[in-house]
Amino acid sequence: MFARQVLGQVEGLEVRILDLSGANGSEPVEVVRGFGTVAHANAFARRYVRDSVDICRGQGMDARAVMEAWGTFGEDAEVQGAGEDAWRSANELAEFAARPATDAEERNWRIIDPRRDEDDEDGEEESEA
Repeated sequence: MFARQVLGQVEGLEVRILDLSGANGSEPVEVVRGFGTVAHANAFARRYVRDSVDICRGQGMDARAVMEAWGTFGEDAEVQGAGEDAWRSANELAEFAARPATDAEERNWRIIDPRRDEDDEDGEEESEA
């Protein structure tokens, strides 16, 4: 899939959420679409993985144990349609495992989820009816 840029926005961007437990095989558990820019898709994927790593972190676990737990129970996020500009979890995973997020914003993928905008629009249409 190749992204196409139209009026400053990139079409064809998506983030594939992968269950690392293997429960879904190689298929994503969900595909998130609606990103207008590569930066938006990258930020969403980064926060999603950061949250997943911290969810897998138990009290007193060292970085290696966190990475093992994430690799067994966590979820990865792959940005598709951004080519070489796509964020990749492998680039930051060791840092995420070594240190828990210190700011809740680092983990808050929900606030930038493009599906949230769709839900807001649906709510507005229902309240107008």
